[in-house]
Amino acid sequence: MIQSIFIATSDNRGRGVFTNQSIDEGVIIETAPVIVMSRDDRRLLDQTLLHDYIFEWGPKNEKCCMALGYVPVYNHSYQSNCEYEMDFDNETIRVKTVRFITPGEELFINYNGDWNDRKKVWFDVK
Repeated sequence: MIQSIFIATSDNRGRGVFTNQSIDEGVIIETAPVIVMSRDDRRLLDQTLLHDYIFEWGPKNEKCCMALGYVPVYNHSYQSNCEYEMDFDNETIRVKTVRFITPGEELFINYNGDWNDRKKVWFDVK
């Protein structure tokens, strides 16, 4: 994990992940382990606050997972500066920059999975 990332207050978003140094495009910021859970577990989690923090998991999204590390704290942007990659075999999620990042910048992922996907996510659907 890049040692220069930290959690701080994000404007109108609660907490977020930030950096205090420049990071080049294509740099893996973090590799976080995940806890994989079943479809039945997902039904229970969907009834809790954790619903907002779990990821669909598996080649056919047949499971879900809770990522550890900073991954649950990255905020969403439709034009994110980072992307996440799921490694089902090693049960990890990697976060990687998709462009040059400046010091003090908040790091965002797109909750749709594709860093520039503009499809509305669940909290923007009205």
